[in-house]
Amino acid sequence: MEAFRRGRFTARLAEGPDDRARIMAQRAAVFRGGRDDADPLDDACLHVMVAADGEEGPAAAFRVLVLPAGAAPGQAYAARFYDLSPLAGWPGPVVEMGRFCLRPGAFAPDALRMAWAALTRIVEGAGAGLIIGCASFAGTDWRAHRPALALLAASHLGPPDLRPRAVAAEVVRYPELAGPAGDARAGLAALPPLLRFYLAMGGWVGDHAVVDRDLGTLHVFTCVEVAKVPPGRAASLRALAAGG
Repeated sequence: MEAFRRGRFTARLAEGPDDRARIMAQRAAVFRGGRDDADPLDDACLHVMVAADGEEGPAAAFRVLVLPAGAAPGQAYAARFYDLSPLAGWPGPVVEMGRFCLRPGAFAPDALRMAWAALTRIVEGAGAGLIIGCASFAGTDWRAHRPALALLAASHLGPPDLRPRAVAAEVVRYPELAGPAGDARAGLAALPPLLRFYLAMGGWVGDHAVVDRDLGTLHVFTCVEVAKVPPGRAASLRALAAGG
């Protein structure tokens, strides 16, 4: 992916040890309370950063694993928590977006959009038809996220034949536990920004959440079928990815 710019933000692949160190420092702060967040999958991934003028650290950062057609979905990070065998028959490449993190304490919607525009470039370059990942809620108590889980259960479950199966030690089957849908507006407001963006792109979630004691989060499997992204949103991301 070539670098591109819009407004005060530039999106590009990490280049050299300094970029990688800045990304890893942000991941450590967001996911580990300052402790190292590196894992073996990092070496197989592209690392993307969105940087604002005059700022050293990234406004947003994430990694991308490109699985070519026919690759085993078990190579994905999500396979540590979900049985991805229902996706094994997908006919083309699959892209996994992971370790997405925004600069702590300084949420910038434009940085989020630039991150998705960068992902759009990678997805189209790879010819991928699926974007998968894990979207996280802070904390491990599902009750704190009842409105959001109820909304997911009521309106955003994926096709039964594609949904991952449960294999993790601790799962929350939110269609059964989250209760009635209640206030959809409250549920939407309680969703993490990345998950809201997934859903706005026509994405869907699996039928259960996973308790991740290692990261201290509750996360859900997310998937975007590229061919089903609303045309207006796809055109907007492509225009943004064109730079200018």
